[in-house]
Amino acid sequence: MIYGIKAITKFVLGTDKADRNFAVYPDDTFLVSYPRSGNTWTRFLIANLVYPEKNVSFANIEKLIPDTASQSNRALKRTPRPRIIKTHQYFDHRYRKTIYIVRDPRDIALSYYDFQRRSRQIEDGYELERYVEDFVCGRLISADWGTWAENVGSWVYTRGQRKEFLLLRYEDMIKDTASELARIAVFLGVEPSTAELHKTIELSSADRMRKLEKLEALQWIGTRDHRKDIPFVGKARSGGWRTSLPERSVHQIESAWGELMTVLGYELVTINAPMATLNMPRRIR
Repeated sequence: MIYGIKAITKFVLGTDKADRNFAVYPDDTFLVSYPRSGNTWTRFLIANLVYPEKNVSFANIEKLIPDTASQSNRALKRTPRPRIIKTHQYFDHRYRKTIYIVRDPRDIALSYYDFQRRSRQIEDGYELERYVEDFVCGRLISADWGTWAENVGSWVYTRGQRKEFLLLRYEDMIKDTASELARIAVFLGVEPSTAELHKTIELSSADRMRKLEKLEALQWIGTRDHRKDIPFVGKARSGGWRTSLPERSVHQIESAWGELMTVLGYELVTINAPMATLNMPRRIR
């Protein structure tokens, strides 16, 4: 009874978090990923692509492409349709049109480690190897979104072959941003010129986002109450795990998720690649 009253009160006041509990409309598009997979960068790319008349920044990104983990049901309902909504949720059958970003979990482990120290969710002295063990075993504070493999697999295995599902690899986006952004444009039904694509990429660059983060750190919910000595916008690179992740941790991740990593195109270095037994999207490269 008390819990129900509190939930209703938060809903009425607009202080609740939408998470999985909000109305989904047929014309919604969802931008989904496991945390630290390049979702915020992709939000900026899409916002600059779809709203070229806007000055996209951390100050207005939540209005342009709201996040279910930080916005209330009321805020989502007030977002003009058709909506593009960002989330880290595992599979939800209501999300008809979905862009899913996947990233090498070995790089995610390093990025998430810095993020959780920055958010004061773990202490600086928390050992990286211990953190990776928590990461693999699903003991992080974000456990409700599942582990990397549970989250990725829940989307890729169920929607991978559908035309309303676009799978992006963070590594491909880093390597050839223009081509991957063009794929996004086609998926969204947007027809930008070559010049507009390049402008979108420039406005969404890591360097520009870092400058915006410094200017707007106190305005955006993702940075407002967090440490300022560890930036939210990372190094925007792939493969850092090769020099920064202990071999024992690499082996632990590959042993747990090697099959899914292999079918997504991630080379294993501590174990032989398991045989992929499920039919996966042909677009992965």
